[in-house]
Amino acid sequence: MNTIAALKQGNLLVFNELYYSWHQKIYHFILRKTKSSFIAEEVTQLTFIKFWNYRESLADNLDVQLQLFRISRTTLIDFLRKESIYKEKVIHIIDRYTLPSEDLWGKLAEKELQHKLAHALEEMPPMRRKVFEMSRFKGMSHQQIAHELSLSSRTVEAHIFQAIKQIKHYFGMLLPLLAWLFPF
Repeated sequence: MNTIAALKQGNLLVFNELYYSWHQKIYHFILRKTKSSFIAEEVTQLTFIKFWNYRESLADNLDVQLQLFRISRTTLIDFLRKESIYKEKVIHIIDRYTLPSEDLWGKLAEKELQHKLAHALEEMPPMRRKVFEMSRFKGMSHQQIAHELSLSSRTVEAHIFQAIKQIKHYFGMLLPLLAWLFPF
């Protein structure tokens, strides 16, 4: 049976074979483009999720690998576009909620801190980042976040705990300055 026909019929064995055969190739393709292992892993996973979810619309006359790489390329473009918009929003929020400094050194430290916080948030898994932003930037309670995202309050607490732990690790010695500018 042809691979595309098997996929369209929902054959998981064929999908698994494709996944194991092409996962590393897709990952390295994205890694070469982005130079980020985090983005490469995220986009690779999203590529295979989309590949499976839209398997019924695969073209019968095109090679599976060609279609897989097309999906990965468009997924990367979408991912980068969303990340760019996200970065702009985070920097805007950080700029709005940090205290102004009067001296040059204070302004430089503040900009460096903003950049490091934006980078720390960027490195978080998407759900953890979203929960943290809703809690810290939007001021939502754990119950509100849980209700909006259809999660339990304990899961929300766990995400926030992990986000703070990740930020503390990322900032190391800068944590006292972060706590002063942006109380947890």
